[in-house]
Amino acid sequence: MAFQPADLSIVIPTFNERGNLPELIRRIDAALGDIRWEAIIVDDDSPDGTADQARQMYLEDARVRCIHRLGRRGLSSACIEGMLTSSARFLAVMDADLQHDPSVLRTMYDMLAADEADLVIGSRYTSGGSVGQWDGRRLAISRLATRLSNLATKRPVADTMSGFFSLKRQVFEDCAKNLSSLGFKILLDIIASCKESVRIREVPYTFGARLSGESKLSTNVAWEFLLLLADKMVGKYLPVRFLAFAFIGSLGVGVHFLVLTLMFKVGKAPFAVSQATATAVAILFNFSLNNVLTYAGQSLKGAAWFRGLLTFYLICGIGAVANVGVSSYLFVHDTYWAIAALAGILMSVVWNYAVSARYTWKTA
Repeated sequence: MAFQPADLSIVIPTFNERGNLPELIRRIDAALGDIRWEAIIVDDDSPDGTADQARQMYLEDARVRCIHRLGRRGLSSACIEGMLTSSARFLAVMDADLQHDPSVLRTMYDMLAADEADLVIGSRYTSGGSVGQWDGRRLAISRLATRLSNLATKRPVADTMSGFFSLKRQVFEDCAKNLSSLGFKILLDIIASCKESVRIREVPYTFGARLSGESKLSTNVAWEFLLLLADKMVGKYLPVRFLAFAFIGSLGVGVHFLVLTLMFKVGKAPFAVSQATATAVAILFNFSLNNVLTYAGQSLKGAAWFRGLLTFYLICGIGAVANVGVSSYLFVHDTYWAIAALAGILMSVVWNYAVSARYTWKTA
C-alpha cells in the first residue's frame, strides 16, 4: 500500500501522563474514524516514563510518535515544537489528561475541511459548553484571565484560555515567528499573533475529569500568564524578560533596605558591614526569584544552581562598578544628581540582565 500522509496532526504536550496515553489514543481513533491522523506526543522528560510509553505505542500504531525533550520545559514551547514537526494540512492541540473531549476533534476537523473557519476552539464558555466540576474560585480566576487576555488579543473570543483547538497549517506558519512560547496558554499566543483576517469559530465542549496523574498547574502559572500578556502588548518595544528582571530587581532594592535597616539601625552593626550584607542578601534574593520566574524554562538546580549563583554575584559586582562609574561621570559633568543616579542604575540593570542571560542561564 502506498504511504498515506496524515491529514491531521494532534500535538499533545505531556509531563507524567503515562497512564493516560493508551485511553487517549483509543478515544482519538474512535472519534476520527476514517480521517488520516497522527498523534505527536511532546514529552518534557517525564520521570514516570511517558516518553517510553509513547515509543512503545508506536511499535503497535505508527500514528503515535514521540518528541522527547531534554533540558527544557514549557507547555507552549512544546506545542510549537510539535507543530513545527508536522506537515499535515490541519493541526490540533489537546491535553493528555482526557479533560479535553476527543470526540470534538471530528467537529473541528469538519469545519476546517469545509473552509468554514481557519481556527476552531473547543470552548467551555460558549453556548452548550461547561467547565464541569470546577469550584467557584477556579471559575472566577478563569473568567478574569479570559477578560484580561481579550485586552491583548482584541478579538471577541469567549474562551481564549482554552488549551483545546485546531487550525489550518497556514495560520500557524504565518504567525509562528511572532509567538512568544511563554507560559502555558499557546492559544492566547496564537490569537494575539495571527492576522486579523483569520476566521475564528468556537465549538462547545464540557471540561472533563482527569483520568490519572496530577494537575500541571504550578505556583508560577499566574506569573507566566502575566508575562505572556505583557509580551503580546509591549514585547515589540521591550523584551518581556527584561521587564521581569527589572521588576524583580526593584523588589531586591526593598530587600536590601530591609536588611540594611535591621542590621544598621536595629542591630547597631557597622554601616559597611550592614551595607555589604544587605547587598549580598539582595543579590541572592534576585537570583533565586529570577531563577524561578524570569527563567522558569531554564531553572538551575543542584550544583548548577550554586555555579549560577557565583556567576550572578560576579556579574552584579561588575554591574555595581559600572553603576558608580557612569553616575559619577555624569555627576561631575554637571548632570543633576538624581538623573545621574538613575542613569547608573539603568546601566547596571541592562548589564546584569544581558550578561546573566548569556552566562548564568545560558539563553543566548
